[in-house]
Amino acid sequence: MKAPLANRAVEMLRLFKKIINNRSGMSVKLTRVVNMLAEQMKTDAAACYLVVDDNYLELFASCGFRAELNNNLSLRVGDGIIGGIAKSKCTTTVENIWQHPDFLYRAEVGEEKYKSFLGAPVIRWGRAVGVLCLYKKEAYEFCQKDIETLETLAMAFAEWAASDDMREYKNTFMEQRGQTIRNQYKGISLSRGFGVGPAVVHRRRQAVSKIFAEDKQAELERLAQAHAKMNHDLDEKFNASKLGIGEHTDILDAYRMFAKDKGWYNKIAGHVEGGLTAEAAVERAYEDMWNRLSGTQDVYLKERLHDLRDVADRLLGYLDGDTADVKTADLTEMVVVAQTMGPADLMDYDYHKIKALVLEDGTPTMHVAIVAKALGIPVVSKIKDIYKDIKNGELLAVDGDVGVVYIRPSEKILESFRSKIAERQRQAAELVALKKLPSRTLDKQHINMYINVGLDFDLDYIDKTNCDGIGLYRTEIPFMAAEKMPDVEHQIAHYKKLMDKAHGKKVVFRSLDVGSDKLLPYWAYSGEENPAIGWRSIRITLDRRAILRQQMRAFIRAAAGQELNVMFPMIANLAEFRDAKETLLLELEKEKRRLRDIPKKVNIGLMIEVPSVVFQLDAILKEADFISVGTNDLAQFVFACDRTNNRLAERYDVLSVPFLRVMRDISAKAAQAGVLCSVCGEMASNPIEAMVLLGLGYRNLSVSGASFGKVKRMVRSANTAHLADYIQTLLDFNQRTLRPQLMAYAHDHGIEIF
Repeated sequence: MKAPLANRAVEMLRLFKKIINNRSGMSVKLTRVVNMLAEQMKTDAAACYLVVDDNYLELFASCGFRAELNNNLSLRVGDGIIGGIAKSKCTTTVENIWQHPDFLYRAEVGEEKYKSFLGAPVIRWGRAVGVLCLYKKEAYEFCQKDIETLETLAMAFAEWAASDDMREYKNTFMEQRGQTIRNQYKGISLSRGFGVGPAVVHRRRQAVSKIFAEDKQAELERLAQAHAKMNHDLDEKFNASKLGIGEHTDILDAYRMFAKDKGWYNKIAGHVEGGLTAEAAVERAYEDMWNRLSGTQDVYLKERLHDLRDVADRLLGYLDGDTADVKTADLTEMVVVAQTMGPADLMDYDYHKIKALVLEDGTPTMHVAIVAKALGIPVVSKIKDIYKDIKNGELLAVDGDVGVVYIRPSEKILESFRSKIAERQRQAAELVALKKLPSRTLDKQHINMYINVGLDFDLDYIDKTNCDGIGLYRTEIPFMAAEKMPDVEHQIAHYKKLMDKAHGKKVVFRSLDVGSDKLLPYWAYSGEENPAIGWRSIRITLDRRAILRQQMRAFIRAAAGQELNVMFPMIANLAEFRDAKETLLLELEKEKRRLRDIPKKVNIGLMIEVPSVVFQLDAILKEADFISVGTNDLAQFVFACDRTNNRLAERYDVLSVPFLRVMRDISAKAAQAGVLCSVCGEMASNPIEAMVLLGLGYRNLSVSGASFGKVKRMVRSANTAHLADYIQTLLDFNQRTLRPQLMAYAHDHGIEIF
């Protein structure tokens, strides 16, 4: 049971409310708050910093420092101890600031007389909107009660920081600095596409207005009832939604399980026992988890923090009695704008009407982004301040291809969007027409066209495109979506479903490819300085051989009576390929001895991703049944260029002489050895780059489902013999990229690359 909070916190909250409810001006109120804070906490100085734009904190009030510093002292978020608190969103206590490595000395501040420091972030909707600071002249170690008291006041301060009065006060300050209201925002794209519609601002989570409980038992009963009602409604909502089968439904099921987690619920109940209201206990439970996990580099744990925030917000709504679905019945279309959202929040809307989703915070692995992508909804994220700047009903135009959001777009922009949306619809209709036509070039070369599959909804492209099969199945996706390691039976069921969907067409399974940026939630990873070239992919499964053996066994059983194609990723030398191949063959032999049904044929190949394997290709081609070039990693390693680094994004091009020579040599050697060779990286999904692959001799392309139609149009308009001759002449050039010449060639010869 937690100990009751100190009476000092109760008194501070009483005084705080009295100050902010006074009719004085905002500047006077802020000054009175910091004076009260210093007096109640028995410190020599106090300060209040507020975030004024994307990058800076401004000192709005202080005591113990020169008065002229107020509204005249800025700190960059991340700089110094205070900026670090805003960035990390973690409370910091320092016994001697002069010895702290992050201390940033600024002579005009006058901190010479202070040593000890305590700072707490003011957090609103998961973002730091300010920092409250305390100083003492002598060296002093702030205790846990001091920390909890300041954090409690910061929680109350957060609600005031979001008030209309405070926003107007900050806006006036910003206008004095010459800042203007924007009508165009640049973010990052999480799901491609275009959407236009009136804004629907996703409701903020409930403010915690009452912190201390008057009746603990009554609060515990409220908590239990709200928790039970929330889970009952989630069950009904998810069961009624017709979302099909796929990773998005796996995510929603995991969310539902998270909402029922007893450990999380017990933590909240413990805080109620300690004297908090149910609402404040929910917030404190989240903050405790945030303080423990916010510094992690583990992608899975970061997404779990998002899930926890989303479930906490939903529970706060039930505690407040606000459980109604969003009322948008009078709208035929909408663009949802949110600071952040959980995957269940989309189910609060008629998602058929959602034309786009705009988020202040979001990542490609964020669960709501994955669900939205599965529903065909464009998503743009990482746009600071858009949530508070947008009003319900304002017309928005969202470009999910480049990550731009237009507020109150001009007629010219709207016309451009209508054209782009119509073009997407035309392409979709054309895909239906292309489905019946062969993938054959003008000089009668048949090109085998496959699709890459990761999420289950990618399987829909098998019927939509009439492709030749699945050239790459990313088996790590179901591993990443699961709460624990899938056993052999679960894997068999998944792979069988995949093969059934393929209707007898070719399916190429890639063995488990994890590590680097693809982490499994149930594995412990030690930090690596260079994870892209570290312990990942086949290196992990060869070291953890039981996992590889189980997956090979699942492949064999799932493909019983059919053809099985397995390729191993990240192979760096012949010995690794032999080792992985032997593991598969041993499992096949065991199945034979057990008198089980086995595949009628087994083809074993590898991905060409590591440059070292190119220099052993002659020997490898004698032992491989097929190879597939993963151009994403191969280009990254050839150029020694991190493909996720924005600073390097335009520096190197796969359509440059060095890389095209590598690709030419791989194709030529495979053809000479009579070994099937395909390309399954992004290069095959880009029409202009796929065109070059045809000229280099590639006749097997595995592309993303969304790009299939564009690439097939290119194939049917190209002449491979002419292409080969032209590209051969270009390989003697020494320019940084051949892209302009190749684009011009496509235009001059009527090759459809757009």
